[in-house]
Order: sequence, then C-alpha cells, then structure tokens
Amino acid sequence: LVLRCTSLDCLKLNSGGLQKHLFPLCAAGQLVFEEFLRSEYSEENLLFWLACENYKTIARETERVTAAKRIYAEFVQVDATRQINIDCVTREEISETLSQPGPNCFDRAQKLIYGLMENDCYPRFLKSEIYQALLEYQLSRTLS
Repeated sequence: LVLRCTSLDCLKLNSGGLQKHLFPLCAAGQLVFEEFLRSEYSEENLLFWLACENYKTIARETERVTAAKRIYAEFVQVDATRQINIDCVTREEISETLSQPGPNCFDRAQKLIYGLMENDCYPRFLKSEIYQALLEYQLSRTLS
C-alpha cells in the first residue's frame, strides 16, 4: 500500500478523530482506513457510510429512489452482498420508506455504522501495522 498524503496532520488521526478522515479533506487517510477495514473483512461499513453521504446529495426524486434501492440491496437487506450490522427495527424502517425515500432515510443506520466504526474499528486501526507504517513514512519525510 503506497499512498501520498499531503500533510502529516492528515495522518494524525488521534487529534481529528474518525470524522475528519471520512471527508474529502483527507483522501489518503480515508484510503488507508478503507484498506484496513478490507483486511478485517468489514469494508462494507465505510462503503455504506460513503454511499449514504453521496445519497444525501441527490436532488431528483427518481434518482434518489434508484439510489436508495441500490443501497438497500447492497448493504441493508438481509443476505445483502455487503450486509451491514444494524438492528431489525432500523432495517425495517428503511424498507418501509423505499417507495418514496427522503434524503434522510438512511440517517439512523448511518449513525449506527459510524458509531461502530468509531468505537470498534477505529481504535484497532490506530494500532494497525497499516497506519503505523504510513505514519512512520510521513514522519521520516517530514524530518528529512
């Protein structure tokens, strides 16, 4: 894994937390986190979160319905190819809104998944070899 991060601050994930690195502000941090999640077979969490962020920007209702159904099929429905770990009440609420989904129909699930990433995956990521190697690389570049 070779990534070029533009600043050391981008990699100081402890200071900015997970949220800082899920936004375009730090594409390299996001890529490294995604690679880590892939190594743990849990990249569906980040992919779902990103799909929801993109979904919120869709203005046209017809496009939103199509996107909602795609997100549901890929991440939410039972036995989805990348099924996320959410409770049955949240899953059912999303299912009920699919015919006319609003821009916020995935908000509850997105919050649950964000919490899972922040409290479970992210602390392990900070201790991972992937993160440590990239941080060391950036430190060596900064010092030279």
